[in-house]
Parts: sequence; C-alpha cells; structure tokens
Amino acid sequence: MRQRAVPPVVAARWALWTFVVVNLVIVELLFLTAGTGKNEVLTVAKFFGLHAAVLMLFQLLLVARLPWLDRRIGMDRLTVWHRWVGFTLLWTVLTHAVLVVLGYARLDDASMTKTFFALAGVPASLLGMGAATIIVVVAAVSARYVRRRLRYETWHGLHLLLYLALGLAFVHQLLETTTFNSSALAKAYWWALWLFAFGALVVGRIVMPLWRNAQHRFEVAEVVRESDDVVSVHVTGRHLDKLPARAGQFCIWRFPGHNHWWLANPFSLSAAPDGRALRLTAKAVGSASAGLRHLPVGSRAFVEGPYGAFTSLHRTRPGALLIAGGVGITPIRALLEEESAGDVVVLYRVRSESDAVLADEVRALVEERGGRLHLLAGRTAEGLSPFEPESLRALVSDITERDVYVCGPPAMTSAVLSSLRALKVPRRQVHSERFGLA
Repeated sequence: MRQRAVPPVVAARWALWTFVVVNLVIVELLFLTAGTGKNEVLTVAKFFGLHAAVLMLFQLLLVARLPWLDRRIGMDRLTVWHRWVGFTLLWTVLTHAVLVVLGYARLDDASMTKTFFALAGVPASLLGMGAATIIVVVAAVSARYVRRRLRYETWHGLHLLLYLALGLAFVHQLLETTTFNSSALAKAYWWALWLFAFGALVVGRIVMPLWRNAQHRFEVAEVVRESDDVVSVHVTGRHLDKLPARAGQFCIWRFPGHNHWWLANPFSLSAAPDGRALRLTAKAVGSASAGLRHLPVGSRAFVEGPYGAFTSLHRTRPGALLIAGGVGITPIRALLEEESAGDVVVLYRVRSESDAVLADEVRALVEERGGRLHLLAGRTAEGLSPFEPESLRALVSDITERDVYVCGPPAMTSAVLSSLRALKVPRRQVHSERFGLA
C-alpha cells in the first residue's frame, strides 16, 4: 500500500501535460515574434503548421515506451492518447496544407489547382505534401471500420510509414526559414525538441530492448501444457535480478525460429519475477500462441519490456479485490505472490471449471494469505451476471474500501468498470489494463 498525497498516475499525467502546455506556450511566443506571413491566410497556415510539428513530436513521446511513464500511466492509455492525438494531427496537417495552397493562390491570383502543382515543384513544399499524404493514408487504414478488416501485420507495416512522414516533415520544417530559422532562439528550440523526441523513441524502442536482450540472453527453459489449449513457457537468462519487472506487468515476446521476427505477442507474466526466471501463460487463440507448445527447450527468446501499470505501485488500500476473466488470471496470479497482496478477494470468471487456468495455484496462494476465492463458472443468464452492481456488493460487501484490479476480455472488463462506477468505488482505487500492439 502506498501512502502518497499524489498517486503515481496523477503525477505522471501532470508531468506529461505540463510538458505539452509549456511547449505550446513556447510555440505561441515564437509564432507571435516571428512576424506575419505574406498575407493573412498564410499567417494562419503557419500557425497550424507549427502546432502540427508539436503534435508530431508529442506522438513520438507517447509511443517511445519510456519506463517512467509506462509504469505509471500504462501502455494501453498511452496508446489511446496516441490514437486521438493522431487524428488531431491529421486535421491540423490538412488545415495547414489547404491554407497554404489557398494563401498562395490569393497571392498569385491563380486557381488552387494551378497553385498546388506550382508548389509541388518547390522541394520544401513537395516534402510537406509527401508527409501529409502518408499521414492521410495511415489515418484512413487506422479508422476502426478499415482496421478491423486488415491483418495486424499489414496495418503495422503501413503504420511504420509514419516514421518516413516524420523525416519528411522535419526536413520540410528545416527548409521553411519562416519557422525553423526565424531566430536563433527558434532554431535552438526546434533542434532541441526534435532531438529529444527522436532520442526518446530510439532509446525506448531500439536501444533499451537490444541492450536488455544482450545483457540477459533470454532462452526457453521449460514448456508446460496447463490444459488442452493453454501453455506456460518458462524463460531464464543471465542477471534476471537486475531486470526491472514487477508482478502484473507484461512483455512483448518473440521466439526466433518459431515465428517471423515481425510477429510478436504481448503476454502477461503469470508468476511474480523472482530474479531467476520469467513465466508467461498463453491460450491458443491464434497460430502464434498455439505454436508456443512446440517451442524447443534451449531456444532463444527476444523480450521487450516489461511494460504496464497493472502493479501494486498503485495500491492505496490495505484490502484488494482481484477480478479476472479467462486467461486474464495470469497477471492476477502474479500479483497474489507479492508480499503486499494483503487482504485479498479473487473473483475468477470462467465458462466452466475446466476452463479455470492455473486455478490450483490461485487457490493455494489465496489460502496462504487467508483470502477468499470465488470461482464464477457457467454461462451468464439474462439478469444474472455476477458483475452487476448488486452481485458485486453481495460477493464483496466492503468493495468501496478496496483497491480493485480487473483483467479479462474487453466486454467483461467494460461491464465490471461500469458496475464499479455505479457502486461509487473511488476512481483512484480502480486499476485495469487492456494491452495490445494495435
């Protein structure tokens, strides 16, 4: 339990948004002191262009997987923010592009079509057009209707084009002397901001994973079939006591030789890290997870992470309610191993008792801590959901006095969170995480 005036997630959010606000204020000041454009329309276009650059750099920070932010806010929330900032960036870039063409069309007393092709002959403008085109394409394939119909690998490959767009946008801004080089202060600021954002991305997404894998040299030590469609993989390595992993977190796993290098899966740690081994437990819902049962012992593993804010770092109360659905029991089971588990109640929702993965381990851990386990088996009948507010109150009468951790399928998680709001469980006591790569 953490006795703090400011919860870690609140502190991280304040730090992140303070960073954004401070940079927006600096950009506004640079805009006001840089002078106007060649006409009013181009002045407004420059305003939107500067803010588009800030949004691009903020996007990089949201997906840089910086440990300090990730452990306090969680990759799932950072990814949601990344999505919304992305669509805001789309409309900002389109507004900037349209105003630039309109402004020069008025300046030259020409049609917008003629002006567009004339600007395409200018290197700086052509680079900006290329960046804008890529952003529009990626936004289109990221719309929910289209995204659901694309394979993850296809969507991810197209999404990587955004790094090309960022490079084009950087050179575009560099060549636009009215923004990047309007003054010595502006030049120093933009260089520092771009280097910081790109540096954070390179360190978080490339340097740190490569360094950790070189240091720990992960390899498969044991593969255990927990049931017909569930398997646990035990991974060992060197100096695992130095890996900053906590119960409740997840890693992104690759097994060279088992799948292509670009195929990766986020799996929670199903046991608390002990400095000697890591364990993941996965259900066969796709070819990648189903093939884990055939992993040869001694084969290499490439591990990114650990990631996630679904940890005891955010505990505020001495008692905890842990709610799991299906294979979502894996991070819950890991949390039970921590000494800080305290007074715990576990609600484990499954279709049938035979589907209760790791049930024996969970039961033993709960009994060891003098807690209670409710195995909620069976299909949900209309009006008899165990996660209705009245049902939760009947199972755990002091629910508002506990931290509540929720992990399970999206529909179940949404239902539980809705009931917790109805029961007026304080928001700071509710912890959930929906991790994924897309």
